Amino acid sequence: MRIADLAGLRVALWGWGHEGHAAYRALRTRLPALSLTLFCSDTEAQEARALGDAQLSIQHEASGERLAQFDVVIKSPGISPNKPEALYATAAGTRLMGGTALWFAEHAGDGVMAHTFCVTGTKGKSTTTALLAHLLRAAGQRTALAGNIGVPLLTLLDAEADAWAVELSSYQTGDVAASGAQPQIAIVTNIHPEHLDWHGSQARYVEDKLKLVTQAQPKIAVLNAADPVLAALKLPDSQIHWYGNSAGWHLQDDALYRGAEFIMDTRSLPLPGRHNRSNLCAVLTTLEAHGLDAVALAPHAASFQPLPNRLQPLGEKDGVLYVNDSISTTPMATQAALDLYRSRDVAVLVGGHDRGLPWEEFAEAMRQHAPKAIITMGQNGPRIHALLAPIAAQVGFMLEAAQDLADAVEKARVALPHGGVILLSPGAPSFGPYKNYVERGRHFATLAGFDPELISSIQGMGIA
Repeated sequence: MRIADLAGLRVALWGWGHEGHAAYRALRTRLPALSLTLFCSDTEAQEARALGDAQLSIQHEASGERLAQFDVVIKSPGISPNKPEALYATAAGTRLMGGTALWFAEHAGDGVMAHTFCVTGTKGKSTTTALLAHLLRAAGQRTALAGNIGVPLLTLLDAEADAWAVELSSYQTGDVAASGAQPQIAIVTNIHPEHLDWHGSQARYVEDKLKLVTQAQPKIAVLNAADPVLAALKLPDSQIHWYGNSAGWHLQDDALYRGAEFIMDTRSLPLPGRHNRSNLCAVLTTLEAHGLDAVALAPHAASFQPLPNRLQPLGEKDGVLYVNDSISTTPMATQAALDLYRSRDVAVLVGGHDRGLPWEEFAEAMRQHAPKAIITMGQNGPRIHALLAPIAAQVGFMLEAAQDLADAVEKARVALPHGGVILLSPGAPSFGPYKNYVERGRHFATLAGFDPELISSIQGMGIA
């Protein structure tokens, strides 16, 4: 469905974040006389009313009955289609869609969307997308960096670029398939349990995440051969280019290889952790599949600006290095962060919004590779603490429960009297005390004594 197809229909917006704003502006640009209804909170309503749009009405309660009054509801990505009110409206005939679907429908045309690169995965998708844009620009291509990374696609509705590097969350991958678009290349970095509260189950999460390659039918799928879920995929409608195995782009210790050919040492690259250097393999595989000289472009990774909130060293004070990994929202991500600092004394801060992810595997891993201290906090902090308590007693690492992030930072400082690393890698979302992981990371920077304004921006957003 394209924007022009909405003319004459009953249309509502559900949610007023970045994506909601972008959808509103796009609709007003193409259909200035379209009557719209916005479902949003009281605070958001004040901002919406300030627009002075006589064709915009505002409602606060997005019940199933009210949503069912509309032909189309354009929802923000964070609103699950599995919510009871969403299911009620869908059953009544209302079409629910995201702004991502509108953008892809506007640009799909007939056949493959040339120069469109879609990136998803449980972890690494933001770094992969930004690094892809960085190397495409190094190749001389005017490139858009957009999507879930922070610039909604609809804000670039009428923009032109040589290439589109688009990050998609599991909330958005279905939008691509629903739009009828066929991306040139789709990249999937890995699949691990996440967002179970939004998707309803682990199986549904995997199904939704993989819609980018199983339903959107990209011309080329770039997949991580080291991931068991991806390695088992059969995609008869796409060419598969693998990375992470000996035949393709892969790592051996700290060395980057293309097949049997040594390319470069990766230790000096601004990509902390093996998982981040694996993202480089995904990008180089993509560039090669696109017909570019990936070997020649690989050294340009040295000038990449790392993304904030992702294993981000903030600086050192009183012998303590503060590392901001606020984007860590799974126990697997916390384990990867701890692996990076295994040779140092570490106090790691874990816990946040509880969406039911299992921590048992993390707890068992602490029997072999525990940090000096683990500080639990947040809604699922007590659950994590209970799992770790018997292991801490046996192994001997310090285990503390904190009331909030400020308390956790203080307890971490006490745990490291002779210096070390205070690592914020929560393994859980920030919802509750914080709007998002960025706000949590900024608060951590402030508590650590650093200016949050200096650590929050992502280089190269939009078109360059």
